[in-house]
Amino acid sequence: QVELVESGGGSVQVGASLKLSCSASGPISSNAARAWFRQAPGKEREFLAISWGGGFHNYANSVRGRFTISRDDASNVVYLQMTSLTPDDTTVYYCAAAREGKHFILPIKNGDDMDYWGTGTLVTVSS
Repeated sequence: QVELVESGGGSVQVGASLKLSCSASGPISSNAARAWFRQAPGKEREFLAISWGGGFHNYANSVRGRFTISRDDASNVVYLQMTSLTPDDTTVYYCAAAREGKHFILPIKNGDDMDYWGTGTLVTVSS
């Protein structure tokens, strides 16, 4: 019923920046928690960033200072600004959302308690 669609992925060189977008449609509140994850081949899903209503953000230590999550509540779009990209950032990036009022205990792990997921956008970083 709720649909999330990622966009903005692509192929870039080391050190480049990318801004991913996640649009949401359906019965989802603009105040719902929104998050970004990624999953590399053969690896478990990795939490990157989450944004709650009220301006609270939380980041994985691995991307803190490089990645920034932001949101436009009027249009239900969430962004992930990524800078200083390296080949280790090459993977599929997913956005997720939770129902309004849902709480999370930090640190966030693999996001199994998120309610909605997009199908991913591929980011490839080469030298």
